[in-house]
Amino acid sequence: MSSQATIPAIQGSVTINSSIDDAFRVFTESFGSWWPAAYHIGKSDMVDAVIEPRQGGRWYEKGQDGTECDWGRVLLWEPPNHLVITWQINGMWQFDPDPEHASEVDIQFTAEGPEVTRVDVEHRHFERLVAAQGVHEGLRNGGGWKALLDAYSALANKE
Repeated sequence: MSSQATIPAIQGSVTINSSIDDAFRVFTESFGSWWPAAYHIGKSDMVDAVIEPRQGGRWYEKGQDGTECDWGRVLLWEPPNHLVITWQINGMWQFDPDPEHASEVDIQFTAEGPEVTRVDVEHRHFERLVAAQGVHEGLRNGGGWKALLDAYSALANKE
């Protein structure tokens, strides 16, 4: 058992005016279209962010200079209902390749009607990250998951 105290999960939710299939597709296939380009860890400006569509797939950014910078891995891929990815970015905003140091982002899609989908995000296990408090504070305040879900919702509601 870890001697480090548990850091509370960060949760967010948004309702999208589209089918569950479309909501999942926009979240995953168009990830780089709604993820803010300023939210990157590579040395070069980010031109895209990608979630590979399979369990074990990568979650990463592509830089303007052609480099790729990992953010994590896909733990669970169950379209159109459920996606879990690791967040392997430590408190110094650097990729940590050790999966034991990964927090998790759990995204659930729930159809509330034929053209209405609720998307719930829970970012948990921050205590696993090296220097976790910096990441937790950065996501809880300022931009965080609320801003990310707002950006996602703006794109998903257009499609």
